[in-house]
Amino acid sequence: MNKENELIQNHVLLKKRGILNSLDIGDYIYAVIVIIISMIIRFSLLHSTPDIYEEVIFWCAMASIIALGCFFKSLRWFFPLSALLTYFSILLYNGDYTAGSQRFLLKYILSSQSAIMWQCCLIVLAFIAFLIGAISTIRYKASQRNTAVMMGSGIAWAAALMGTVGLLVRWHESYLIGNGAGHIPVSNLYEVMILFMIMIALMFLYYAQKNQLHRLGVFVYLLQSLLVAFFVWYSNGNTGNIQPLVPALQSWWMKIHVPSSFVGYGGFCLAAMLAIAQLLAIRNENNNTTSSFLPNSIVIEEVMYKSIAVGFLFFTISTILGALWAADAWGRYWGWDPKETWALIVWLNYAVWLHMRLVAGWRGKILAWWAVVSLLITMFAFIGVNKYLTGLHSYGGL
Repeated sequence: MNKENELIQNHVLLKKRGILNSLDIGDYIYAVIVIIISMIIRFSLLHSTPDIYEEVIFWCAMASIIALGCFFKSLRWFFPLSALLTYFSILLYNGDYTAGSQRFLLKYILSSQSAIMWQCCLIVLAFIAFLIGAISTIRYKASQRNTAVMMGSGIAWAAALMGTVGLLVRWHESYLIGNGAGHIPVSNLYEVMILFMIMIALMFLYYAQKNQLHRLGVFVYLLQSLLVAFFVWYSNGNTGNIQPLVPALQSWWMKIHVPSSFVGYGGFCLAAMLAIAQLLAIRNENNNTTSSFLPNSIVIEEVMYKSIAVGFLFFTISTILGALWAADAWGRYWGWDPKETWALIVWLNYAVWLHMRLVAGWRGKILAWWAVVSLLITMFAFIGVNKYLTGLHSYGGL
């Protein structure tokens, strides 16, 4: 009896600490830093007085940043450093938009377009580093966390940082232009492509750090490099110029609907690239060949499942917010607009995927192939609809 009581007392579930008890001194320092930065932004840097909805969104965003930093410790330096570089850029502008083409640091590093181009270059460099790490592991039996792989992870962090700074500086630049152009930078394909690549990067870096899967960056950053190629092609011309919002987008709904969509898109696309890695791992396991590069297929599948689950949660929230925004802007919740229809197709696709895994018990190759094919559905809903179909969302077109 005493042995049974001892086993119960030592059970892993009973040993888990509460959320507050699991925080360390670093978490509290980080929270104070974010609160101070939030106060500076709210009372010194905002270009207009927010209404009650924008006020709620702002402070909820700050609370989310604190929570994310406590949950994913690496973000405790990522968010403050992003804010610091953005603030330094704002000081360099000193209220003059033309300074972006005159001052060295702005022109080559910290203006929005420069920072975004640095993000693109660093993504490609990260892919090259991950590729070298993969070749070293496969051919020369190097450690799974060899120098090239860890350099790839570091460069991936730098790319995400520059992308975040680029978006934040672009937000400031939109107000410097005047003529009512000021807005959160999620209003067109140029801006959301940057957000999309940041979301994929941060989600991958979290799972890579938690599950020691940095070496799978070669798959994820292959996709990221393809996105960079598309982005560079698309941004040729005037697509990167900041424009005033069309009337339909002049709403606080945009500030929450669009970011939540791209957490969803990011999770789905990350899952697809992990699925490719899983298929290769399954092939090795079926052929009884060991790979020093690929982890066990079950481990990859578990991370793929979590990525889809997180993406599905946020995509569901985004769909609901989109319906509410449609009711506010157009007087109806749903109208079978092409973007709405394909968003529903994406949602149903992943809802069935999760159902088959959780309820029907499907595992292995069939779910991996499903996740890969789902990438095509997701990318068509994101980009293809804007290019080939017309509707009420055509202001986001190519």
